[in-house]
Amino acid sequence: MATVARFDNPASYYRDSVLVRMEPPCLPLQGEQRADVCVIGGGITGCSAALHLALRGYRVVVLEARELGFGASGRSGGQILPGLGTDIATVERALGRDRAREVWEMSREAVRLTAELVERHAIPCDLSWGYLHAAVKPRHVRELREFQARMARDYGYEALDWLEGEALREHVATDAYPGALFEREGGHLHPLNYTLGLAQAACQAGVTFHEQSAAVAIERGQPARVRTRDGCVTADFVVLGTNAYLGGLVPELEGRIMRAANYIVATEPLGAERAARVLPRNDALSDANFVLDYYRLSADRRLIYGGEVSYDGREPRGLQQRMDAKIAWLFPALKGVRIDYRWGGEVAITLNRAPDFGRLDNNLYYAQGYSGHGMALAGLAGKLMADAVAGQSERFDVFAAMPHRPFPGGRRLRTPLLVLATMFYKLRDRL
Repeated sequence: MATVARFDNPASYYRDSVLVRMEPPCLPLQGEQRADVCVIGGGITGCSAALHLALRGYRVVVLEARELGFGASGRSGGQILPGLGTDIATVERALGRDRAREVWEMSREAVRLTAELVERHAIPCDLSWGYLHAAVKPRHVRELREFQARMARDYGYEALDWLEGEALREHVATDAYPGALFEREGGHLHPLNYTLGLAQAACQAGVTFHEQSAAVAIERGQPARVRTRDGCVTADFVVLGTNAYLGGLVPELEGRIMRAANYIVATEPLGAERAARVLPRNDALSDANFVLDYYRLSADRRLIYGGEVSYDGREPRGLQQRMDAKIAWLFPALKGVRIDYRWGGEVAITLNRAPDFGRLDNNLYYAQGYSGHGMALAGLAGKLMADAVAGQSERFDVFAAMPHRPFPGGRRLRTPLLVLATMFYKLRDRL
């Protein structure tokens, strides 16, 4: 029987397979606390910021509205790779080629940082390497080959190999794709174990965590005061890592992100033989559509398959049937496979799909809008904000220089306008 999860319910395959337990438990905030830094949000961004701040000697308090890893950090497809949620050409147009190279190299650093944190803190999150960017149609083949050539020529990036035919089937056992780029620097992991592993490492470094402690107001000033229902944290700095769960805390940031829902299923365990008839080398994969699908194998050989999108919080009509049909079409060996889990979650997207980093009032730092590309980048964002708090903001400022505009249409019309735009790209995906 599949478990269907609402967005306000953290149930998922990851919750049932979690290995990292926080000790001691993270109790709700009660009363007044004083800290050097108050971090809002207990996902990868917040946990990484807290860890790196604590390692620098700062007193840090983290406030999480629900449970650590409740949002996309603990419910995503678990895919990690260089780059951003937008094409690097978008960064070039905004910042120039030299700055775009810096951004690209920092995105590669984000992947390396993920691996270093996993190893240094012995996080049991099943980190594996190998990633496929799959073409669905001839147009994608041209675009992916052009991307490969441009990245080698302009960015010195040689970690992409073109695969087709039998060479591709050695990585993914389907005839659905005319070709794919294999990325050696990409991979996948168990996102909730990774997030909780960061939190556990931060706790051991002296960070205080409070779950079920939603920030309801930020009294901005020097110092700032962050209020919850039952308490308050006074801090010299505030780090905002809420992403899709900003909740009106900082009004000037609200219009710059849009919440988008994504959906994932996990099959029953496939066993070694059937898993080898899906992803023989245990790579992760995403296709090249605008509204893309993505999948990988879990450590116990379930297929974790994600896709589809919604902007109004309602599950799209016919979602279950479409996702099940896609799996059966891609992999006939899985026709009739049992789906054990179904869940959804929300990410934050920006208008240009580039991440939005910045500072307000000189002591409030934020990183948001990863646009579905945050598993590795959020960890680096936390580290860069920790560096900036410590007075080393040069690399943070490279990202912060990226211009961002609010979504058009205001509160009432921005969602309908975005739905219309997405419908256009869905139609384009079919051409």
